[in-house]
Amino acid sequence: MTIHMNLGPDSYDIVVERGLLAKANEHLNLNRRVLIVTDTGVPTVYSRTIAQQCKESVIYTIEQGEASKSLETFGKLLQTMLDHGFSRKDCVVAVGGGVVGDLSGFAASAYMRGIDFYNIPTTLLSQIDSSIGGKTAINFGGVKNIVGAFYQPQKVLIDPDVLKTLPQRQISNGLAEAIKIALVADRELFAIIEKQDIEENLETIIIRSLNIKKMIVEHDEKENGLRKILNFGHTIGHAIESTQETTDLYHGECVALGMIPMCSSKIRPTLCEVLKKVNLYQHFKCDWEKIAKAILHDKKADGDTVSVTRVFLIGHGEQETMTLTELIELARDCLGG
Repeated sequence: MTIHMNLGPDSYDIVVERGLLAKANEHLNLNRRVLIVTDTGVPTVYSRTIAQQCKESVIYTIEQGEASKSLETFGKLLQTMLDHGFSRKDCVVAVGGGVVGDLSGFAASAYMRGIDFYNIPTTLLSQIDSSIGGKTAINFGGVKNIVGAFYQPQKVLIDPDVLKTLPQRQISNGLAEAIKIALVADRELFAIIEKQDIEENLETIIIRSLNIKKMIVEHDEKENGLRKILNFGHTIGHAIESTQETTDLYHGECVALGMIPMCSSKIRPTLCEVLKKVNLYQHFKCDWEKIAKAILHDKKADGDTVSVTRVFLIGHGEQETMTLTELIELARDCLGG
């Protein structure tokens, strides 16, 4: 299946097909220098499979985890391209999860003011969410995704077969984003996740999630309005993720926690049952003062107020402005002290 992102001169296709990795050169222009960026958590066979299809390739492997989304690693990618004589006609291919995609996409956007970028996401989280929409970024000064650019890929290849090597916890991690999209924009998708077998419907969940995000990004590429609903759960989730006490939680697990307070009291029990079903209902300890400080650095914060997405009806997200005090009190009431 091909999903076309209609973004004018920045339009591109998302191809979803099993076995796609082995025939990537049928979809991507690899007849040039290619920097393949991957990480230590991705099976090496994936990057090597892409390299074998390139005219000339350099594989750069970063350490797995958020710590690699740094200015230092960003600089190393740029230096690698410079050392190997990359020109504006060459390209970067991300083979990995969201960290790899965010980092390598940002490097592609900056090198020689922008070279071609392809994304081949290998986790459910990145296939559903971070691989499309053009958000690229690194973390800086202890703040997540604070430095980056909107830079659309030339193409995205999604091969569901690569998910077979993922541990179950990583599948759950990705389902958090599908649940998010369902709550704010697709009641039927939420019903599939709530009532159907996840494994049997995984490809359906991926495609429905992609189509919803496609619609939202096409209407609001630079996140000036509608696209903000996709931040549902992320304000509190990112803050939890950035606190030292919760470094053992994955991104999706933190977002899942962040969604709970942002739902109405009527929907909250249903959401919690769905989170339990997919192993995303986590217990955690935190310092609410640190979380409050982290939220103040959020891109959606303005002084002592924060723009958040709330869900009062499944399938419909609403923007709302809350004071930091109101937001922290609501989160504490729902998630505990």
